[in-house]
Amino acid sequence: MAQPTAAAQSNKFPPQIPYIIGQEACERFSFYGMRGILTVFLADYLLRQTAGEGEDRAALAKSYFHLFMFGVYWFPLVGGWLADRVFGKFKVILWLSLVYCAGHACLAFFENVPLGFYFGLLLIAMGSGGIKPCVAAMVGDQFDESNKHLVNKIFSIFYWSINLGSFFAALFIPAILAKYGPSVAFGIPGILMFIATAIYWLGRRHYVLVPPTGKNPHSFFHVVMSALSPKGGRVKGSHWLDAARAEHPEPAVEGVKAVLRLVLLFIPVMFFWMIFDQKASTLVLQAKAMDPVVGPFTFQPSQIQLINPGLVMILIPLLTVAVYPLFKRLGWELTPLRRMPLGMVLCAASYVIAGFFQIRMDEKEVLNIAWMVLPYAVLTVAEILVSTTGLEFAYTQAPREMKSVVQSLWLVTTALANIFVAFISGIKAFQGPSQFFFYGSLALLAGLMLWLVARRFQVRDYFQAAAPVPTGEHTTAGATAKTA
Repeated sequence: MAQPTAAAQSNKFPPQIPYIIGQEACERFSFYGMRGILTVFLADYLLRQTAGEGEDRAALAKSYFHLFMFGVYWFPLVGGWLADRVFGKFKVILWLSLVYCAGHACLAFFENVPLGFYFGLLLIAMGSGGIKPCVAAMVGDQFDESNKHLVNKIFSIFYWSINLGSFFAALFIPAILAKYGPSVAFGIPGILMFIATAIYWLGRRHYVLVPPTGKNPHSFFHVVMSALSPKGGRVKGSHWLDAARAEHPEPAVEGVKAVLRLVLLFIPVMFFWMIFDQKASTLVLQAKAMDPVVGPFTFQPSQIQLINPGLVMILIPLLTVAVYPLFKRLGWELTPLRRMPLGMVLCAASYVIAGFFQIRMDEKEVLNIAWMVLPYAVLTVAEILVSTTGLEFAYTQAPREMKSVVQSLWLVTTALANIFVAFISGIKAFQGPSQFFFYGSLALLAGLMLWLVARRFQVRDYFQAAAPVPTGEHTTAGATAKTA
């Protein structure tokens, strides 16, 4: 009788999952609500007194926006390391969520004070960036070998919840900015972030908490340094990291190999993020020059961003339930390593479409904002193939001790992409249609590079070997018990 019970349990999601999903939906509303209006706020409010007019102010707003996004995706390195090595994921997420809330408060109260507003952006970058890799990794930590077949589904649900929050943020916050002003428009996302923190705290007794490793003599850095040291004798024909086996156990060496394989896979993805994160800057600025009236509705330029999460919520279930199984039955399974290069090609196509729109607009043709559905739809399919897949793949291919750090490295590709876009925008290297064709060409070349790397990638899944036991507050689970 024990066997059927275990099988039945393995097909159910762990009961603590709703707390994490609920926290993520509210946190994403807060982030995307703030981010969605940031470019327009900078261009039309904060920079009005200090910057030039027209394209100069728009370019500066775009540069500042991507500098902020660089911070958001750089701080995951810090948060992931603190979670894996020092404090554990629960504490890092909780503490940095409070920093996050303080950042939102600064935006609401310092709408006319540049220094205070930029300090708020710094706090949000620290909070949002710091918790980003930890939340995704903590979702995976709730599963083990017995229910690992549910990981693909839970990461799809996790990504769906992100877009649920993003959709309603894009729908309401731009309209609130136009009607009630910046304080209210930035204040509401702050309230949602506080709710997200409260939901997460309520689940403290139920989470499976993987303890931090502390100081690890067999860490990534130590293994690499051992392999590079003169003492490490390399055998001809072997992997260069095998020289570290004299000082480190095989799992540690193999874990470092896994991380380096992932890094090679992540590098081309950086060019996807160069385009994707411009949906909140370049594409919004393009929409500002379009006719905003669609039937009886008049859209704010920032509201076009709701197309992306709205389509994600429709397409993720469609692809998961129908399209992926269909390709598998036809004999060509859309594995993660096939989806991501395909997504890169579609990403490039979305910007080529936007480039042709810009050509027509530069010829004084007035396009309706409804045309933006086309590049957003193509970019959304690309996002699902690249980002949703990569989020899951970064978790399953990472060794247990480095899951948050690997999630951080995945996110750092976005940081590097944003600092590149900020630099290009700041020097005004490309204007008009040329900027769209420039980034589209880069994404297409990166897609080819990703395909070549993926062909040689060795897939190896890392899950917890034993069934996870909740180790939250007031609970113990042997030697691995931790309190939240």
